[in-house]
Amino acid sequence: MFVSDLMRTDFVAVAPENTLADAARMMLAQRVSGLPVVEDDRLAGIVTEGDLMRRVEIGTEGKTHNWLMAFFLPNSLANEFVHTHGRYVRDVMTPSPISVTADTGLSEVAEIMWNKHIKLLPVVENGRLLGVISRTDLLRVLARRLIDTSGPFTEAQIRDNIVNTLAREPWVPKSGIRVSVRGNVVNLEGTVFSSDEQRAVRVIAETTPGVVEVHDNLIFVDPGSGMAFPAA
Repeated sequence: MFVSDLMRTDFVAVAPENTLADAARMMLAQRVSGLPVVEDDRLAGIVTEGDLMRRVEIGTEGKTHNWLMAFFLPNSLANEFVHTHGRYVRDVMTPSPISVTADTGLSEVAEIMWNKHIKLLPVVENGRLLGVISRTDLLRVLARRLIDTSGPFTEAQIRDNIVNTLAREPWVPKSGIRVSVRGNVVNLEGTVFSSDEQRAVRVIAETTPGVVEVHDNLIFVDPGSGMAFPAA
């Protein structure tokens, strides 16, 4: 899937000259975590709820810096003052924010959001704002996939899907996992060497289309002592 499949074009935007009060009211009214900032029909920045967390009005502006900081880092402290005391979107917004295009893949979007701790990404084309995509949009797709009950699947198809997935994963124990299927119920047998491996094998079975129940009969072997235990 691509950004164009999920992006919202009915977004609300603000201008750099809008007040922070306006921006805060819009975020609350629209139930969004951020707003694109548009000037002359082009993306100028983004303002998020995080930009409004450190504010003098609610006593969260941060600690007072000593004279040494003021002497060596006056520009940094001045910028911080603007961010915590300014009244306009231009004072706190992130200029030239990270953005994506309509043909960006969802895997890349998720990677950006994860690595950069971003909740909202503008979608642009030649600098013009086309829409926005958020973590909530990805969550909607996930929710649909989690409840997808498309099928039906034969026992052989279910088993083949599980076995093929196990074969592709490098962490799967080479001792072999035995998979049997009766109806929509999967039975797992074999040896694993950690509780993480056991959970991951079970998740593969549970998330295979057509599976409604998994019986976990894997045996956990402690690599240190060699003792075997029924997997938890």
